[in-house]
Amino acid sequence: MKGQRVGVGVMVDSCQECECCEQDLENHCPEHVLTYNSPYKGTQTRGGYSDLIVVHQRYVLYFPNDLPLAAGAPLLCAGITVYSPMKYYGMTEPGKHLGVAGLGGLGHLAIKFGKAFGLKVTVISSSPNKEAEAIHNLGADSFILSSDPEKMKAATGTMDYIIDTIPAVHPLGPLLDLLKLNGKLAVVALPGGALQLPVFPLVMGRKLVGGSYFGGMKETQEMLDFCGKHNITADIELIKMNEINIAMERLSRGDVKYRFVINIWNTLSSSNI
Repeated sequence: MKGQRVGVGVMVDSCQECECCEQDLENHCPEHVLTYNSPYKGTQTRGGYSDLIVVHQRYVLYFPNDLPLAAGAPLLCAGITVYSPMKYYGMTEPGKHLGVAGLGGLGHLAIKFGKAFGLKVTVISSSPNKEAEAIHNLGADSFILSSDPEKMKAATGTMDYIIDTIPAVHPLGPLLDLLKLNGKLAVVALPGGALQLPVFPLVMGRKLVGGSYFGGMKETQEMLDFCGKHNITADIELIKMNEINIAMERLSRGDVKYRFVINIWNTLSSSNI
């Protein structure tokens, strides 16, 4: 409908005919086309660096009117990346205990989704300076410093689920120890190497370790509607196009809370490129 607010997520096309596409799992289609840096119909997709974009209607999402565009934009990537595994692995039962490993672009949204689902949320981080942010600003119930052996030991067997958003190579054993019997650990980040997975606690605790990609279009729309209902947005820093190099340099140092969003419309309107 003309004038309707819409968004484009992580992908702009797929084969639309395979088993994955038929099951609304277009994100797993072998021929899916990403919104950024992918060859498509004789050109190259450029994601958020585009001044315009043409997309098949199947890959256009209705953007709830009560969600701000800038702070809602990262939901189309980071948001669905944590929402999808929480739904698939059943991490939505009110009163259960969710651990969020890592506090960044993915982790801060996992906290917000967890609280909206009615979960108790504990952040697990190696950065002690993130405790106040996790509890006072983002609403987590508690914080565990992963480098503190006593704190980790005290939390053994206390969590029903853990979302692992840590982008660096790290052992999974300490996280498995935090899970209760039948606990579930979902890995959503993409470290640059293999993770250490001890089998003994996995077998003895009948625990599950799984992974997750971003979601399909139907689930992404469900996530956006959920965010509109619960007023969930990303914590962002809005930048102009000519500030991208500075933002990328800051990003390399982890100096962002928690997503940069480019105000491309403001940039084009003012010709300040």
